Order: sequence, then structure tokens, then C-alpha cells
Amino acid sequence: MDKGLTILAVDDDIINLKLIHSMLKKHTDIESVIEATNGLDALNIVKETENINLILLDIKMPVMDGIEFMENISLLPEKHNIPIIVLTTDETKKHQSFESGAFDFLVKPIREHELYEKILKIKNLL
Repeated sequence: MDKGLTILAVDDDIINLKLIHSMLKKHTDIESVIEATNGLDALNIVKETENINLILLDIKMPVMDGIEFMENISLLPEKHNIPIIVLTTDETKKHQSFESGAFDFLVKPIREHELYEKILKIKNLL
């Protein structure tokens, strides 16, 4: 993969989104970060955007939560294989997240090096 990654970050907390965005923009192999504040907005972005390589997904959100988002994206044949890393404060959602299609799981507060290691693991698979 020559171009940098395009990452969709989904979180209803604007401060968390900005924090994730600033963490990711430090890395030259991340080309762009798209932001959404709930699962429904994220689903629409995924449908309309060609080149999303990875989704960072909060679980607890209004309108459509992260689990519902993963269930919905699994119904889109051309999009269901985008890797998803769940980022949440609720560790009890780990099993359900993996059952719903998550590739990886991180408990907030997010540490930049842990997040980046997981992103690199995915980038190496692309």
C-alpha cells in the first residue's frame, strides 16, 4: 500500500474525536481522518466514500451505537471487510464487539502508542 491510510473515527464526544485526530495526524502513513459523531452518520460516510481503510468506533453513541453500526455495515457486501477497532470505556462490550465484527478492541483512555500499534498491524494486512 503506497498511499497513506484513510481512517474514519466515530465518537459522539467531540473532545475524544479531536484527541484521536491529533494522535493520528502525527503519523505520516495516515493520509486523512474523517470524523462522525454517531453510527448512522458513519454508515452514510462509509456508503459514500470509496477509500476508507479502517474504522475507529465508539460503542456508546446516540442515534446508532457502535454495535448497531457493525451489524449494519456487515450487510454491505462491498464494505463489510473494512477493519474496525472498537474504542470504548465499557470493557464489558468486548465479547459483543468481536461477535459483531470488530477486528480489535481498545479501552479508553486511548494511549497513542497502543492505538498506533493496532493500526500498523492492520496496515500490514492491507
